[in-house]
Amino acid sequence: MAFLLFVDESGQDRQDSPYEVLAGVAVEDTRAWNLITAIQAAEVQFFGQRISTGQLELKAKKILKRKTFRLAAQLPDIEPAERLRLTVACLEEGVAATREGRPGVPKRAQLTALAQAKLAFASAILTICAQHGVRAFASIVGDGPRPSGGFLRKDYSYLFERFYYFLEGQHPYHQGIIVFDELERSQSHILVDQMAHYFLQTARGKMRASRIIPEPMFVHSDLSSLVQVADIVAYVISWAVRTNEAMSKPVREELVPFARLVSALRHQTQQRPRDRRHAIRVSSFKFIEDLRPLGERNSAPPAPPRPTKTKKAMPQ
Repeated sequence: MAFLLFVDESGQDRQDSPYEVLAGVAVEDTRAWNLITAIQAAEVQFFGQRISTGQLELKAKKILKRKTFRLAAQLPDIEPAERLRLTVACLEEGVAATREGRPGVPKRAQLTALAQAKLAFASAILTICAQHGVRAFASIVGDGPRPSGGFLRKDYSYLFERFYYFLEGQHPYHQGIIVFDELERSQSHILVDQMAHYFLQTARGKMRASRIIPEPMFVHSDLSSLVQVADIVAYVISWAVRTNEAMSKPVREELVPFARLVSALRHQTQQRPRDRRHAIRVSSFKFIEDLRPLGERNSAPPAPPRPTKTKKAMPQ
């Protein structure tokens, strides 16, 4: 018996996204196929077809981007049956335009229906995950410096730590299997080597290897429904989930309802650190301001002070 942790990331370019997020969704192996078929059925329900095998892709930056919300708000909510009819017509127009080498010209109502279908689908996916016992895990990285070494980064180790805490609460025979979105081949080899060192050479890693299989699997994200779900979770966390006061970046208000659904998938556990007498509540979402290990932070020169803004005098 095992729990599969499907992992994806968001904001790794460190450009537009407020936070860099490494996220995973865990599902018990005996429930995975039922979850996948429910997701596939939702694709047909909202789009009239499997979108992840066609011209659309279940990528959060496409279905939850600001433009989608703007288009969805062009008209009042469309009744589901009519929304599906208009959505199918919009998708068919896109296919025909591509085949004929011309720009697509869907009608306003069709564009609105497709946008509303995308939002309804994303909400339904997160609800389906809750119904199938899915738990979400995330390492959320701030703007602090990045490490210079070639070891496993802290966002990965914290993600594995919180997954390990979750597995500790399951039956002793439950193992954890990590499934990554496939990287460029050399990067995949680097990650495998870093994970092997962490799980086989470090004290904490050795302990966690008792529940987590150290060697990960890699899949193509466009062929794996659950990696695509992890992508949605990572995107929503970056833009709309704020776990503490240190996460001060602005929130996209239109994503707040999705943030509530994602937050409901968090796992909470009680852990007692070595330096504390009492157990503390630990969340499966971990915010990390500085990815550098303690030794590297202590040896680095102090950061220059941030410039302070001078407040303008209020007009008299």
